[in-house]
Amino acid sequence: MKKLLNTLFVTTQGSYLSKEGETIVVSVEREAKLRLPIHTVSGIVCFGNVMMSPFLMGFCAEKDVAVSFLTQYGRFLARIKGPVSGNVLVRREQYRRADKEDMSSEIAASILSAKISNCRKVLQRSLRDHGEKIAAGPVEQVVNRLGRTLKEISGTLPLNVIRGIEGDAAANYFSVFDHLITSQKEDFSFNGRNRRPPLDEVNCLLSFLYTILMHDVRSALECVGLDPAVGFLHRDRPGGRALPWI
Repeated sequence: MKKLLNTLFVTTQGSYLSKEGETIVVSVEREAKLRLPIHTVSGIVCFGNVMMSPFLMGFCAEKDVAVSFLTQYGRFLARIKGPVSGNVLVRREQYRRADKEDMSSEIAASILSAKISNCRKVLQRSLRDHGEKIAAGPVEQVVNRLGRTLKEISGTLPLNVIRGIEGDAAANYFSVFDHLITSQKEDFSFNGRNRRPPLDEVNCLLSFLYTILMHDVRSALECVGLDPAVGFLHRDRPGGRALPWI
């Protein structure tokens, strides 16, 4: 088990989480291994055979501490959700903006610009830190291509055009993703993004990290009263969670 930033990850099989006053207690074979004040934690992620007392579940819901249960290998199973929080007026405004393409386009373009900018910085950092280990030419080409893409993005573009830009930028980024892997290449090589299920070690790691990221993003959205099922770039669909993906 490990606390990273303000999220507690419990991976020790057979662990039991309980409430003791204002404290989360993690026990293994009835022996307390960790105690954390609830106010220092914003999320708990449990992997595999990890159990939690109903009193702690209710306490986490009361304190807006998100709790997710995953399989031992990182596949999402369920999450604990307390009463709907946040200002209902925020959600009503979210629904109004999602129904208007011009407003949705403006929000989606802004978030997509940040996403592409971050992808570009990852590639630039790789060139700076590991330029002698990687094929710099293809990576530099994608850096320049993403730079041009950033200039094309505008909140006045139709949503279907923005979706196309997002897909093209992702394809460009992942086309050189294998160059970013600089060690253990015999075990970790990337030949394209695949999922549901992921077919190789790198895609397994990516899907696992996306699951962890979704836990944090969805919790942050719900804490401020937004509805994660209603997005701006991706349209609503039953059972979907559009907002975390814009």
